[in-house]
Amino acid sequence: MKTAAWTQHIHEQYKRQQRIRKSWVWATQMALLTLFFGLWELAGQMKWVDVLLFSYPSKISILLWEKTLDGTLLPHIGITVTETIIGFLLGTLCGTALATLIWWSPFLARVLDPFIVVFNSMPKVALGPLFIVGLGPNMFSIIAMTLAITVIITTLVVYSAFKEVDPHYARVIQIFHGNKAQMYRLVILPASFPAIISALKVNVGLAWIGVIVGEFLVSKDGLGYLIIYGFQVFNFTLVIGSLFIIALVATLMYQAVAYLEAKVSARSQK
Repeated sequence: MKTAAWTQHIHEQYKRQQRIRKSWVWATQMALLTLFFGLWELAGQMKWVDVLLFSYPSKISILLWEKTLDGTLLPHIGITVTETIIGFLLGTLCGTALATLIWWSPFLARVLDPFIVVFNSMPKVALGPLFIVGLGPNMFSIIAMTLAITVIITTLVVYSAFKEVDPHYARVIQIFHGNKAQMYRLVILPASFPAIISALKVNVGLAWIGVIVGEFLVSKDGLGYLIIYGFQVFNFTLVIGSLFIIALVATLMYQAVAYLEAKVSARSQK
């Protein structure tokens, strides 16, 4: 009984230390952000930097607020976020499905391996004109660009995780005369959840890259369009403001994936 109580005490003390450490990390992050924006605001107000190029936080905030009030900003945000989420989810699902397919068939894995390597090394921006001609200058081209960036990376990450699963787990299924589908469902896929979550984290950034590049090429709406428009009219405050919005939404998406990772980790430990 004393041993159990002592173990519980140590565990609670460890959790308390983790919470304190997490609080200090968060406080330090906020302090660094405050210092950065404060120095940037001061540099802009004192004209230490070229405000035409670099602007400053209060000017950016005023511009974004004005565009929110007149109804011109939120539609652009909604379009880009929708395209990003669709590309993010489809890229992860398609990449995991392709990884499953080549894991299922070693022959197919050997056949597709050089093609996957070549396609992964290909500059995806060069495919933009093909998507525009084939799918038209619309959302489908933008999502296709996103998939071209995310699918192969997801496939490589998840397939590597499939191959690294402890073979002893698979042998247990074989001993009980389980088939390959049962092996995949009971062993391979659950053991690869951490890798899939890692692929989700990577795909947050890649999906935004694909969507913004796609909007650079074809869109007349979205944050990518606002960035291009800002460059064309030398409104760099609009450009930096659009980048701020992208950073904010990407952070929220990343935190959602991190929350999912914590839930999966807590469930696996039970």
